[in-house]
Amino acid sequence: MNTQTIGRQTIRGTVLYGPRDIRFEERDAPTILEPTDAIIRISATCVCGSDLWPYRGISPVAGPSPMGHEYCGIVDEVGSAVTSVKPGQFVIGSFFASDNTCPNCQAGYQSSCQHKEFVSTAQAPLLSVPLADGTLVATPGVPSEDLVPSLLALSDVMGTGWFAAHAANVKPGKTVVVVGDGAVGLLGVLSARQMGAKRIIAMSRNDSRQKLAREFGATDIVTQRGDEGVARIKELTKGIGADSALECVGTQESMMQAIRSTRPGGYVGYVGVPHGVELNGEELFYSHVHLHGGPAPVRRFLPELIDLVWNGKINPGKVFDLILPLDQVAEGYRAMDERRAIKVLLRP
Repeated sequence: MNTQTIGRQTIRGTVLYGPRDIRFEERDAPTILEPTDAIIRISATCVCGSDLWPYRGISPVAGPSPMGHEYCGIVDEVGSAVTSVKPGQFVIGSFFASDNTCPNCQAGYQSSCQHKEFVSTAQAPLLSVPLADGTLVATPGVPSEDLVPSLLALSDVMGTGWFAAHAANVKPGKTVVVVGDGAVGLLGVLSARQMGAKRIIAMSRNDSRQKLAREFGATDIVTQRGDEGVARIKELTKGIGADSALECVGTQESMMQAIRSTRPGGYVGYVGVPHGVELNGEELFYSHVHLHGGPAPVRRFLPELIDLVWNGKINPGKVFDLILPLDQVAEGYRAMDERRAIKVLLRP
């Protein structure tokens, strides 16, 4: 019996049971619970770098946890109150559902919506999205298959890289340093180029990631880390430091590397989910840098980013260097955990 089609009562989806214990197993199919919900038939989903924190046991999970927060696909069903999308449309949404009407949303910070809900079950064939009107954005039409990876990237990693560059005040003609060579860091490079940065310094020790960083617009590669990395950035900028730094990892070392690589009066955009990061108030005081970051308000940027992808201006889907069937999701996690893949795309 095909559990995905008979009465749509159960589906198979990704569940994390504990450290490095990912299973693809039967669970209840999503249904419309609130009139503001929508059900999406997933066209593509993926494994996120932040999924690796619980996968590695660094962030604990309380029992079996459905996984996945990046998604795009076709609207299958909508609640009675949903008016902005309709069945048959191709849509993209953020990892935080938002009403897009509260004061925080109106200020452009939908990931701090007063009624936000984390979307956490996307590594499955069907997904329930709450607050659909404020969360989902439809593309101009149903895209060709070759556009799907780039549109999927907008759901999180491209939107997050874009926010990092935006928060770091990247401007035309300026010098930018990107700390982190995962998918977000690489798309931070792409974002900085799109925003007109003249010099983009990517920090990476990995040959394939360096190559993609160059393709996305990096002008320089720095392989050193920590104090040595900071010294190299200062050397490349005649002792001054970068105008903007994008912190895309979330460790103490990466955060300090970003702050110390930035010139007085410069900006640090930090989007790596912090683990064990503590800032020294006195050092921060005398650094004279602006700090801004947090969970990316992807919903704010989706219309602009969809337009850029749709019109062939950017191709963020290049970060997906491994494509697997959804039922091989466990291998996808292993490949990213072992750094055999930058980012894994999963197709139902």
